[in-house]
Amino acid sequence: MKLLKTKIKGLSIIKSKVFKDSRGFLRETYQKKVVKGVNFPFDIMSFSKKNVLRGLHFQSRNSQAKIITVTHGKIMDVAVDLRKNSPTFGKYYSIVISHNDDFSFYIPKNFAHGFLCLSKTCTINYKCSDYRSPKHEKTLIWNDPDINIKWPIQKPILSKRDRLTNLTLSDLK
Repeated sequence: MKLLKTKIKGLSIIKSKVFKDSRGFLRETYQKKVVKGVNFPFDIMSFSKKNVLRGLHFQSRNSQAKIITVTHGKIMDVAVDLRKNSPTFGKYYSIVISHNDDFSFYIPKNFAHGFLCLSKTCTINYKCSDYRSPKHEKTLIWNDPDINIKWPIQKPILSKRDRLTNLTLSDLK
């Protein structure tokens, strides 16, 4: 396994080792030595249907680093830099990930995260560096014009919480 850099400092692709044969494959998704200095005590699994958009979620306290692995289907995954002193504050990075890919997506602390299910259904595994803190959970509006994410959909399926949010990047400045 190795860490590949992206255009936003700290945001990385974790390239996996995959062992294939006639029966299928075995894929390593995490090694503590690859993501140094981060402990991951909490895992979450998410199942979504096509055109479901989840996010852009973050915790205002107890921020979580995450490793995103798609175990079924295909998603457009997005991370937005919310580190106030970062030269890329408010910038986003997006990547399409499917269960056929040999990588996971590492998102450090102080990023908002969201994804859009592009396939009929998808299952995502999140490895998180801290536990959920419901009273500190926040959501940026998915189509914030200041972030200007190029989502391939105009009317995604949103949760009530995501639909009712009006928090924007400018509110965080």
